[in-house]
Amino acid sequence: MLARHSLVWLSADGWQRAAQTATAGGNYQAVLQRWQRHDWPAVLRRRDADTPEDQICLGLALPPDGNGGKTRIPFRAQLADVQRMTDPLALRAALKYAPPAWSAALHAFVGACLHSGIAMRIYGSWAWQILTQQSYVRPGSDIDLLFTPGSVEELTRGLGLLAQHAGRLPLDGEIVFAEGQAVAWKECWQALQADSRQRVLVKTGDMVKLTPLAALMSTLEGA
Repeated sequence: MLARHSLVWLSADGWQRAAQTATAGGNYQAVLQRWQRHDWPAVLRRRDADTPEDQICLGLALPPDGNGGKTRIPFRAQLADVQRMTDPLALRAALKYAPPAWSAALHAFVGACLHSGIAMRIYGSWAWQILTQQSYVRPGSDIDLLFTPGSVEELTRGLGLLAQHAGRLPLDGEIVFAEGQAVAWKECWQALQADSRQRVLVKTGDMVKLTPLAALMSTLEGA
């Protein structure tokens, strides 16, 4: 299934065609051509409402400018031009690239995840920095995580770890439920502590909606 945050590499012709769509807010064709030369991936984003069935919606982010401003470039590509697609980077594999300020606490967090059988992936500024070897991470950057639990028990265990280690690390990101329905982990944790019938903001591959947390949890084993 096509999932938000997946890493997407296009064919050479695909990059050329995609560059023609990256004109909103500026002329970014040169940026996409540079991405092609370096064989860097784009990221699958939420589908625009008017996207034809044979196209996918992608995006990439540039390193912050001198004032910390972030430029994100949305564009589209032909599905037939996708050369390969992978899941976002695994947190465990990314650990060796941890910035010094995060290193000790991040090793402790990853160790706790491994001990508990919890697998997480990363996206956002740290992932872009690893993928492109450009400078994205700043002192105020978050660690954007994706956690896809397979059961209610695993969800509870993973959220507990996130809450426990968030005091030492800028942990952000999403819990991904069935069919790619994603909820910010902090919002999910708060709702779980208060009342699982509480509605949370859900992002899917093509829309944003409000759904009771209990309805999302009902899609997991052990519900």
